[in-house]
Order: sequence, then structure tokens, then C-alpha cells
Amino acid sequence: MRTDALFLEPEANMGTRVQFSDMNLDDRLLKGIAKLGWANPTEIQTEAIPLLIEGKDVLVTAQTGTGKTAVFAIPIIQKILQAKQESLSRLPSSVKAVVLAPSKELCTQIAKCFVDLCQFCLRDLKAINIAVGRSSKSLLADKPDVIVSTPSQLLTHLRNKTIVLNKTMEWFVVDEADLIFSYGYEDDIRNIMKFLPTIYQACLTSATLLEGVLEMKSLLLHNPVTVKVEEAAAVSARLTQYHIRCQKEDKFLLIYSLLKLRLITGKTLIFVNTIDSCYCLKLFLEQFSIASCVVNSELPHNSRCHIVEQFNRGIYDIVIAVTDELSQDESTAQQSRKRKRDREYGISRGIDFQHVDNIVLFDFPLTLKSYIHCIGRTARGEESGTTLSFVCSESEEERLEKAQSNQKEHLGVVAIKPYQFKMSEIEGFRYRAKDALSAVTKTAVRQARLKEIKTELLTSDRLKTHFEDNPRDLQILRHDQALHPTKVQQHMKHVPTYLVPKSLRGQVATAAAQERGLSQMKRKKKSYCHSNKKKNRKVRSSEDPLRTFDCIISSD
Repeated sequence: MRTDALFLEPEANMGTRVQFSDMNLDDRLLKGIAKLGWANPTEIQTEAIPLLIEGKDVLVTAQTGTGKTAVFAIPIIQKILQAKQESLSRLPSSVKAVVLAPSKELCTQIAKCFVDLCQFCLRDLKAINIAVGRSSKSLLADKPDVIVSTPSQLLTHLRNKTIVLNKTMEWFVVDEADLIFSYGYEDDIRNIMKFLPTIYQACLTSATLLEGVLEMKSLLLHNPVTVKVEEAAAVSARLTQYHIRCQKEDKFLLIYSLLKLRLITGKTLIFVNTIDSCYCLKLFLEQFSIASCVVNSELPHNSRCHIVEQFNRGIYDIVIAVTDELSQDESTAQQSRKRKRDREYGISRGIDFQHVDNIVLFDFPLTLKSYIHCIGRTARGEESGTTLSFVCSESEEERLEKAQSNQKEHLGVVAIKPYQFKMSEIEGFRYRAKDALSAVTKTAVRQARLKEIKTELLTSDRLKTHFEDNPRDLQILRHDQALHPTKVQQHMKHVPTYLVPKSLRGQVATAAAQERGLSQMKRKKKSYCHSNKKKNRKVRSSEDPLRTFDCIISSD
């Protein structure tokens, strides 16, 4: 996002930092860590990993993006490898560790972390994800060492006796513990406790110490060590936060102008609070040929994970995501139905969106916790990031003030600064935005919603076998196709020079020239391939013996 603000550089490392090699880890595990590109452990990893390897119960609290998954994954892998190596005869395969997470997306991410860390010892350690309920029985037949699941899925298997933990389990982990209760898993956790052995090592990770976390701490942990690392100051140095006050009808004008004028560039996550708003914004951007993907709880889990994966690979630049919170203006019945669609959906929290440059809060989050976790999708690790919040009502103003007060309390400064932007500079865009928005009716949104769900279901279910046999097809599958329930006017794709503010004309002209250059190269390449095909067809036809024979006959 282009601004006049200065980005503060992360402070240089002072003194000697602990390395992963100093933790007496298995060589195969160290190779996996090196392959992932983890040069040095984060502060929370430095503090917590040795404690877990020692066998202590640990409560880990740290901000999002600090590497909490590796905090428990590395000790579990190390202890299992060590036990198998020290055993005179190979230990029988059995479930030795259970990791619970509140959402399916987070379970997929955790399981991938285990697999990546174990890439040099896959014969000695198996980790599976049973959260999605996809051929769980066949996966369990391989007798995995580590199981990753949501509480509800694990409880189902325990009751059906397809998983038995009371004899073999040694480690029990609850990731993002503060969300477990808000997702309605309190009863599930208490019922799971009945199936656990008497003695086991436990770990809880959380970004906050809410009442539910403290309750779970007393329920699951025995004489625990609490490891709390405050990295708020370091994060604030890499994260620049802005807000802009506007009228509700100006939000669409703003997002269109910021994207088209290249004031927002790079990989961008746009958060909204409802599914209808998600499709409304996508259809609006389509009017200007701005491609985007949508992620919400209605889409199949496989599609959601595939979108995140492709976004991380750089295939998409813009993803419009619905926050995990339900809108307050929905009725109780609607809320109940929405949660039943997939109550294990979670995007704003825990998911590792990689290399995100910008977060745009098109709808200001409903709670302070949701705001913190939405902006936590950027400025992860040692990277920098920018957030921009649209504030257009009294309720959103109150939530903004609450977020500012919270940051002032923890950082000593008001970190969410006003974005210096003159609405008068984009008045020329207003008629275009109004024209495009008038085409995005409730009927159009409903049709787009149905079309997207049908398409994704077809891709997710019916083509599953095809993709298993043809993985390359899955790699090129795109989720940012235009829905087009309304007529798109082609002239809206380009911005006339006279509408561009004078200070930005050079930047916009350069970007437009680059785009034209790329499109021309694509057309030339396509034309070249097409002409070559025609030449090849001519050569083949001239050499066709039947055609030659016909010519000979006719000449006679």
C-alpha cells in the first residue's frame, strides 16, 4: 500500500541467539527444519521447546505469526523418534500424540507442518489429519503416530472405537485454545477427557489468556509452566495500521480507486463480515476486470484449502474472506443455520497466509479479538505489512476506539493512524462506481452465490478421483473466475488519464504500459503457436498418401 509513512525496520539481533542445533534434536528433524528455511527459532520457540522436551506441561501464549505450531510439533517428533531409536525392537505403531484445533483449515495446516518436518523420517513417523472426515478409516489403518483433528471429529471416532487412546497416547495438544470455547467445543473437550489415559503430557497454545483458556488449563494441564512472550512492540515495528472514515456508500468507491490507482499493490486480503458482502464485493470488482477469489464457510473445505495454497504460491493477488464472526444484524435462526453449514470454518485466525502485503478491513470486525487476528495475517515472521480499515458507522467507530485504546495500553502509542487521502481527488470515479454497484443487485448476489457453490462442489467432490489421477489439473485449477451474473462493460476495465489525479498519472501510466506489454506478449505467443500448428497441418496434409494418390488420379 503506497503511503508517505516510514516503515520501521526490525531491530537487529543483539547477542547470540539459540539455534535449533543447540536443542539436541535428531539429525533428520534438523534437516527437515533446514529444508523449511527456518534459520533461527523465534523467541517463543526458544523458551517453550526445551520445556516440552523435558516432559513438562506447558501453556504457551504468544501473538499470531510467532511460530506456535512448531513449539509443540518439534518436541513431539523428537520424542517419538528418540523412543523408537532407543527401543531394542521396533515399537508397534500406535497413536502417541493427539493435536486438536478449532477449524478444519488449521488442522490441515498443522498436519502439513508435521509432514514437512518429518520429510526425512517418514518411515519412522506418520501424521494424519482426520478433521475433514475424508477416508479417515483407511488413514487410521496405517496406524499413525500423530493425529490432528477438530474436537468433534475426534470424539466421533472415540465413541465408535475406531481410535483408542487410553493405553498408548503420551501427548495431548490443544492449539488456539481460546477459540475452542467460542466454537462451541466445551462439551466435546470434556467428553474427550473420558477417553484419555491417566498420565500424559499436555500443551495448550493461545494468543490470549481468556477465562475459557484458564478453565481448560486447570482441566488438562498438571503443574504447568506458563510461557508468555510479548512481541507486540516488534510486531508494531513491522506492521503499519491505518483507518479511513467514510460514508457507507463510499466504501466501494474507495476500494475501486485504491486498487485501480495502484495505491494498494501486492498480495491483499480483504475481510468482510457476511457472505453476501463477500459476493457483492467480488461482483463489484468484476465490473472493472479486477479478479478475486472468495473464501467463506459455504464453500467445501477442499476448495478453501486449495485457495489458501494457491494464494501462498502467488497465483492470486486478491482474496475476499469472511471473518469467523457472525454478523450482528442476522437473526438468531440465520446464525444457527450459518454455523451448522460448517462451524469448523476459520480463516481470520491461525491460517498461515504467506507473504501478505496488505490487509483491507472492508467491514470493521465485530470484536477486538477478531480485529487482532485479521491484521495478524500480515507482518508475520520478519516481514512488513500494512492494514487499512474502513470506518463508516457509529458502531464501527466505537470498535475502532476500542482497538486504539487496547494498542495504546500495550504499546504506549496509538498505532492505528488516519490514512491521508483526499476524497475530492477521486470524485471523477464516483459515477463509475455507482454504475457498477447498481448492477450488483440482491438477485445477482444470490445467483453468484449459488453458481460459486455449485462450481466448487463439482470441483471438490465429483472431480476428486480425476484430480488424484491427474494432479497437474489440480495445480492449474483457478478459483478467481468471473461469476458474471450481470453484463460487464469492457470500457470499465481501463481508467482514462483525465480521471487519474495528477500526482499519480506517471505511476498509473507505467503500470498500464506494463500490462499492455504483457498482454501483447501473450497474444504474440498465442498467435505464434497457432501459426505453427497451421504450418504443421499443411505439411502433414501435403505428405498424406491418400491426397497424393487423388492428385495422381485426377491428373491422369
